[in-house]
Formats: sequence, structure tokens, C-alpha cells
Amino acid sequence: MHSEKAVTADFSISSSIYHVIKRSFDIIVSALGLIISSPIFLIVIIAIKLESKGPAIFTQERIGKDGNTFKLYKFRSMVMDADKILFDLLEKDLDMTREYKLNKKLKNDPRITKVGKFIRKTSIDELPQLVNVLFGEMSLIGNRPYLPREKEDMGKYYDDIVKTKPGITGYWQVSGRSETTFEERLKMEAEYSNQSSMKLDLKIFFKTFIVLFKGQ
Repeated sequence: MHSEKAVTADFSISSSIYHVIKRSFDIIVSALGLIISSPIFLIVIIAIKLESKGPAIFTQERIGKDGNTFKLYKFRSMVMDADKILFDLLEKDLDMTREYKLNKKLKNDPRITKVGKFIRKTSIDELPQLVNVLFGEMSLIGNRPYLPREKEDMGKYYDDIVKTKPGITGYWQVSGRSETTFEERLKMEAEYSNQSSMKLDLKIFFKTFIVLFKGQ
């Protein structure tokens, strides 16, 4: 009995240290990232405003840790009223509906603007999420921030996935990204939630730069 208690205590201390280090890392990197990338923010905002009407920063409700929702920030890469247009497209195109049900996204999405294609390809559209990280709603490393309407589709993986904060990058993003189905993504992210550690986070962090460099 004594040894079992000792093991539990050690695990608790180790877990606590990991979360303190992770949060400290999030605050430092997100704050520096916002300062360094401020010229990019200005350029992207101007480019978006010149191409299409509407706000340059897109906000959307997403599922966070423990199922709590928060407003996620991104550079707008689609036309205005993108959700309405999506539902209209799915009603008219059966093949597109099948693709969306399988992957929860479209490979050749007609809603994406020209500027949007570039900032998505380079992942610049994710930069405003550094604000979410600084506020503690997200982490640099974590699972994808899912939409509330996707909760039902997450099924048995939901409880595991919401154990951790969603991240700007994560296990799924550096392990296949666009080539994975929605089901495969859920499996990977549930696995991350149950095995998250400083070693795994650092591996994902550095691998993210390799993925970005290769344009994947």
C-alpha cells in the first residue's frame, strides 16, 4: 500500500511540473511571437481588406479544455458568410457532401480567397491564435480546436480529446495533416491527450517547423 501511494504522489508532482512548464512556455513564446510577427499582422490585414470586404480577423466559437467553449481568432481566409455558403454547396453537390463527411473539410474549397490560399499554405492564418494562447484558452501544442457542431461526430474520442487545451499545432498536424480522415485525426488526438508529455511536446514543436518548411 505504501509503495502504491508513493507512485501516485510522484506521478502527481511530475504532472504538475509539466503543466507549469508548459504554461510558462506558452506565455513566453506567444508574447514574443505577437511582438515579432506584428509587421506580418499589418501586411496580412491590408492584403485581406484589399481583396475582399469584411473583417480581417475571423472569430469562431470552438471547444476548449473540459468542453468549455471560447472564441478562436484567425486571419479570415474565406469569403464572408462561409458557413452559409458551405451548407448551400453540400445541399447541391453529393460528392462534396461525401468528402466533407469523411474529412470535415474540402480539398478544393471554393470559399477560400486568393490571399486565403497563401496564408493557409504558410499557416500564417493561425498567427492570431497566439492571443488565445496568451489568454490561456489554447496552448502552442495540443489538439485541434473543434467546432461545437462537430461534438457529436467526435463520438467516443470526445472525452479524451477535451482533457487537454487545443493547440495551434499538434500531433495530427505534424503526422499527415491533409492526408488523414476525420476518424484518423480523432484517434491521433485522443492518443496525444493520454500520452502528452514535455518530450512529446518538444518533438511536435520542432517537427512543426520541418512541416512548414516543406510546405505541407
